[in-house]
Amino acid sequence: MKYLILEDGSIYAGEGFGSNCETQGEVVFTTGMTGYQEAITDQSYADQILVFTNPLIGNYGITLADYESLEPGIKGVICHQLARYPDNWRMQTTLPHFLEQLDIPGIQGIDTRMLVKKLRQFGTMKGQICNSQKDAAKVIAKLRATNVTAGVVKRVATTKSYPVPGSKRNIVVVDFGLKNSILRELSKRDCNCIVVPYTTSAEKILALHPDGVLLSNGPGDPLEMQDAIRMVQQVEQQIPLMGICLGHQIFALANGAKTYKMRFGHRGFNHPVREIATGNIGFTSQNHGYAVKASSIDVSQLLVTHVEINDGTIEGLQHKKYPAFSVQFHPDATPGPHDEEGIFDYFMQMIDQRKEKELHA
Repeated sequence: MKYLILEDGSIYAGEGFGSNCETQGEVVFTTGMTGYQEAITDQSYADQILVFTNPLIGNYGITLADYESLEPGIKGVICHQLARYPDNWRMQTTLPHFLEQLDIPGIQGIDTRMLVKKLRQFGTMKGQICNSQKDAAKVIAKLRATNVTAGVVKRVATTKSYPVPGSKRNIVVVDFGLKNSILRELSKRDCNCIVVPYTTSAEKILALHPDGVLLSNGPGDPLEMQDAIRMVQQVEQQIPLMGICLGHQIFALANGAKTYKMRFGHRGFNHPVREIATGNIGFTSQNHGYAVKASSIDVSQLLVTHVEINDGTIEGLQHKKYPAFSVQFHPDATPGPHDEEGIFDYFMQMIDQRKEKELHA
């Protein structure tokens, strides 16, 4: 038996798989019906224990081509049922073996419907995966006293710059917990990318002579990224800039807006988002626990471009003076629908227009 113990005192028992270690993290849920490998390897889930609402996971195994990061920071996996006989022509290993190799524990057999209802009602909670419930009282007390996600970006983002060669536009990608699918989309457009640590200063970024700067996704509280906020305030005035997910929140903070922690966040691949200018609705892949506070947006600086239909949260911003914008959702859509892939093309057009203007200045 293996146990999930929550900070409110709840205990869920199930059958363990993957690693036999004990871990603690923020317990969150995703509504995606597929894409368990991409979710598990997404660094936006770092220091979190992920609950899958889909009853069955693991049925098509694991393949190297679908990794979003090679060393994921997720703390645990919870599901109702693990597939007993996974099978797929692309499969290279099974989900339990994959988690065992990465030292990530999993639990199956839990009533995930009950657990998700609790998280929706009371919000995300801290939890610990344990091999015994004997010391549950001590575990609960420790959970209540611990901030399990503080400083998480530092633990998952790159510490050294590296190139992803291409032949066209030069893009600096600031890594806060970067998904490989973002690099794939830039590679499709033949971009020559340099991935840099989130601590990189504006001076060092500008010294690379980029045509554009992309702020990646990532985990944790955007308010912890004060150096990055100051960097954005300088870079956005000189170079076309795009933010995704955490990058969106940092872009908002850099322009005077405020962020807040959501009750249970948006995590899944079926979130409908409306583009205000056209009225078009796209289904999007999302993974975030923080959002931009609508009432804090300085309308003289920022234009709201996208909103989430279900709860009205801010999903896109555009600067009114500079060639800079951001989206809360994942236009790279791995996994998920590809409705908003055109966001990357819009970024490319913004870069090309800026270069054309400079050429004829």
